[in-house]
Amino acid sequence: MEILEVLTGMAMTGRLGPVFSGADWSDVTAALGEPWDMGTMSRKRTWPRLFAYGDLELSVCRCRTVSLICVQTWREVIELPAPLAGGADTFPAGITYADVTDALDRAGCSWKPYPPLTFGTQCSLVAGPAQANFTFETPGGEQPVLNVMGLPGNAHDCPARPAGHHHP
Repeated sequence: MEILEVLTGMAMTGRLGPVFSGADWSDVTAALGEPWDMGTMSRKRTWPRLFAYGDLELSVCRCRTVSLICVQTWREVIELPAPLAGGADTFPAGITYADVTDALDRAGCSWKPYPPLTFGTQCSLVAGPAQANFTFETPGGEQPVLNVMGLPGNAHDCPARPAGHHHP
C-alpha cells in the first residue's frame, strides 16, 4: 500500500483501522499495542495527552477517547503501524500538493482549498467526507510539500470532565 492510498482512505472514511475520532482508547491500544507517550497538550493539565505510533499522532481525552488524529509527513521517512498500512511501516516523504490532489482525484475524493490555514509559505486543503485537512509548506518558492494530514476532532461533551470546569 502506498502512503497516498493510506491518506486518501483516511479522507474518505475518517479512520485508519481502529483509529478514528471518538474511538475508545482501549480498543486502539488492544489493536496496536502501547504507543509512545508524547506528554500533555498543556502545561497546566494532565489531559488531553498526545500519543504516537511512529508518525501517527493521537490526542486522547481524559475519558480515554481519541479526540484528534494527525499523520506527520514532514520528516525524511513517514512511519505508520504496519497493521494499518497494508503491512508496510515506512514510506518515503516529500509528498507534493500535486501528488495529493492527483491521488484524491483518482479515488473520486472531493477536495477544495482551505483558506484558514493558507498563509505565508503554507497552504492547505480539506478533502473527503471526513473533512481531512492536508497542510503543505512551500520551501523557498518550490512546489508545496505535505507537512501534516489531520482528521478533525470530535468536540464531545466529556463525561470525565471535573465538575465546575468549563471548556469553551
